[in-house]
Amino acid sequence: MALSSSSLIRLSILYILFFVGCSPNIEYDFLIEGAHIYVGDGAAPFEGNVGIKGDEIHYVGSYTNLSAKRVIEANGLAVCPGFIDVHAHLEPLMQLPESESHVRQGVTTALGGPDGGGPDPFVSYLDSLEELDLGMNVAFLVGHNRVRARVMELARRAPTAQELSQMQQIVQEAMDAGAYGLSTGLKYLPGTFAKTDEVIALAKVAAQNEGIYTSHIREEGLGLLPAVREVIDVASGAQMTAVITHHKAMGQPMWGASSQTLGLVDSAREAGLDVRIDQYPYNASYTGISVLIPSWGLAGGREAFLSRIADNSIRDSLLRGIVFNLQNDRGGGDLRRVQLARVRWNPEMEGKTLFECLIEEEIEPTLENGAKLVLDIQEAGGASAIYHAMDDQDVDRIMVHPQTMIASDGRLARWQEGHPHPRWYGTFPRVLGHYVREKELLPLETAIHKMTGLPASLLNLDDRGYLTVGFKADIVIFDPKTVIDKATFEKPHQYPEGIRYVFCNGVLKVDQGRFQPGGGGKVLRRNSVNL
Repeated sequence: MALSSSSLIRLSILYILFFVGCSPNIEYDFLIEGAHIYVGDGAAPFEGNVGIKGDEIHYVGSYTNLSAKRVIEANGLAVCPGFIDVHAHLEPLMQLPESESHVRQGVTTALGGPDGGGPDPFVSYLDSLEELDLGMNVAFLVGHNRVRARVMELARRAPTAQELSQMQQIVQEAMDAGAYGLSTGLKYLPGTFAKTDEVIALAKVAAQNEGIYTSHIREEGLGLLPAVREVIDVASGAQMTAVITHHKAMGQPMWGASSQTLGLVDSAREAGLDVRIDQYPYNASYTGISVLIPSWGLAGGREAFLSRIADNSIRDSLLRGIVFNLQNDRGGGDLRRVQLARVRWNPEMEGKTLFECLIEEEIEPTLENGAKLVLDIQEAGGASAIYHAMDDQDVDRIMVHPQTMIASDGRLARWQEGHPHPRWYGTFPRVLGHYVREKELLPLETAIHKMTGLPASLLNLDDRGYLTVGFKADIVIFDPKTVIDKATFEKPHQYPEGIRYVFCNGVLKVDQGRFQPGGGGKVLRRNSVNL
């Protein structure tokens, strides 16, 4: 766990306050009694009480003669810091400011702008969020894909010196406005056209402002190992903390490769580089159907794509590339593994696999016909899909790595809209229920640390991530015996069970399992005082 020297000093002081005890002669707004308290540092729990006054934690200890406006009996329940989601898709935040699908999981802080897709323009967007009643705290990365597209559109080339300078200036403006770092989506347009030296040049701007670097790496299938090395190269070249985000090994040819990728991370850290990982606890990914199409076929935008597929020779080349990806990458070698999720132009296709779609049309479900269907879907307007192409052993191996944080990669969900990935509703309860209680893969205190103190150290938050006096009252109370995700790939719109209470800045957002509308969250900006 990496903390700044000031944070370590503050934690030391606060731990002294805890052990000495605080004056009981105060009326708290909320008093949580008889809890199993998990501080968030990975240590075993202890029995005690937590007092909340205003937006802060004012007491953590064993006094019993305390008074409060409201007492919550937490006998047998776990109390811990609010979960910090370091990879969240917050694009619908303007329409869903209460973020119910996240808050019900126990998330009190989420980092948006991943995969190179941060808000643009950055400054005005954050300013506009200040006007909303947010259900959780939000922070943002500046996205390389957005920056590059603003300067170069979808050009498939290196930037000129002037263009690179423009991109660096945009990154600096975002960092000045409070961005926590730079994200890349090197699998997506236009990031896929960027070379490593361009990424390092922009990452250096974030590094000079104490920001981090997170990357949806260039390849998660056959090119996985070189892609992980590229993240390490950026960490070295820019001298900054780098995160391999939603780390996975896609496609059967790469199952088991996590042993090698984690070895690369360990070697980089032994060499003095701060390389970390985040992961969602599922064996299926979610992204646009276009990920199956060779990137060169999408260069230049939609009109260029339509022109290419009208040319039979180019179309055949694209189809061969899609068949290759269906066989070796996100297709998993089986059309049953690609499940359509969001199809705005034909909602009846949502939830169906490519295999099922072909069968319904009485077309033989071969990979070649699946490739034709992928092109047809993209031509009609595109779609998002769930790709069941990961191995559980890789998921387990990555999860137990000491540098792995839990993150949803989830988009804020509107109840019963579309067919989302279940991680949008269940990421954090799934770890607590399935991986901790059922599989016994992790101790509960370790899992909590991966959701609280570890991500807080990544973002250098000095007042969140730990259940400590003086920190913000971002708190989750859950039942370790019953907590579980309910969302499935077949029926994703289901809230989790066992999350009893959630506080965000001292505001009760989930009360006895019931969501409480209204605000409580803040817009967090790097290196600013978030009052």
